[in-house]
Amino acid sequence: MSVAALRRAARQTVSGLPREFWWLWTSTLVNRLGGFVATYMALYLTVNEGYSASYAGLVASLHGLGGVVSSLGGGVMADRLGRRPTLLIAQSATAASVALLGFMRDPVAIAAVAFLVGMASNASRPAVQAMMADIVRPEDRVRAFSLNYWAINLGFAVSSMGAGFIAEVSYLAGFLIEAAMTAVCAVVVFVKLPESRPVRVGEQGGQGPKDEVSLRTVLRDGRFMAVVGLSFLVAVVFQQGAVGLPVAMGSAGFSPADYGMAIAVNGVLIVALQIPVTRFIEHRDPRRLLVISSLIAGYGFGLTAFAGSVGVYALTVCVWTLAEIVNAPTQTGLVVRLSPVHGRGRYQGMYTLSWSVAALVAPLMSGLVIDRFGAEWLWGMCALVGTAAALGYGLLMRRLPAERTAPPSPAPNGSEPEVRAA
Repeated sequence: MSVAALRRAARQTVSGLPREFWWLWTSTLVNRLGGFVATYMALYLTVNEGYSASYAGLVASLHGLGGVVSSLGGGVMADRLGRRPTLLIAQSATAASVALLGFMRDPVAIAAVAFLVGMASNASRPAVQAMMADIVRPEDRVRAFSLNYWAINLGFAVSSMGAGFIAEVSYLAGFLIEAAMTAVCAVVVFVKLPESRPVRVGEQGGQGPKDEVSLRTVLRDGRFMAVVGLSFLVAVVFQQGAVGLPVAMGSAGFSPADYGMAIAVNGVLIVALQIPVTRFIEHRDPRRLLVISSLIAGYGFGLTAFAGSVGVYALTVCVWTLAEIVNAPTQTGLVVRLSPVHGRGRYQGMYTLSWSVAALVAPLMSGLVIDRFGAEWLWGMCALVGTAAALGYGLLMRRLPAERTAPPSPAPNGSEPEVRAA
């Protein structure tokens, strides 16, 4: 492909998206570029502070539990308070709690603050996704979610490399730098992002909202909750790249450096392929994409049972990474499609919850299966779970509902109505 063609493709990828989206995208990128603490938290606790590996695992679990708790809370806040206030509260709380964590030395205090960090950092995700759905046209949403996912992975790749160098100088510096960059995200939101929550019917007339969506509404939405369950299955499979794969490679005699080389392929491929693959899939049938990506994810991990060298492990990572590239933006777009306009925060919160719970379940499941039956059984189970998810998507996504849009707000002086944000 020529340079001119590459430039044209790049312009087509980023064109047509509103300015507010790019400020939100910038906030996401800055946030991930500063994500040092999660990368070296276990090393900080075991090497620098002298705690046991079991204690480090407990802290990681509490951090994840905080994310589980805030998934729904952040969604409710995004619908009730608005996307912008939720982002400001969550990012400010994250900056403060991360900085505080760097100064904690008592084991109970470290565990408690780690739980708070997990709560604060995860609370912003439903608001980000809901705001993105508010400000981007329906036909551009898969592309927008893909670009956001690309920013997350680019930021993570850079911060992972930088975390090692910062840790060699000062662990505390890493905590403070992450806190400062998260505070910058809050400033960007405050200065550049207006509220995007759609106006509820009756909200301007003083009668209160007539179309309130509660968590009970979400739980009673059978099709959506089934999609959340399928999302959980897929998330459990993808989590094995971080929990099952290193344990299996270690048991097979491979070093941490070998695992690092294999898993690095995941980040490199996402950064390199997310945008061009999205151009290929953005207007294709989401049902087919989710069925295919679930199968590729399941059998990509299933192929790990036959790996005997770092190169083959890296090849299996390539396979399931392609599934991840397709699945992530498509599934997020599906959640928006199934969500009522005024319940996007709660629906995105429930979707985020599926991934948070998977992050807690996957380590327990992989450890239990590997210890009792061997790694081959774990990879076989991944193939079965991926197949089950594919069948579920195929059955549930027949006759998808039309894209939901915000109702028009009454315009003054008898002029044409327009869709407005709160």
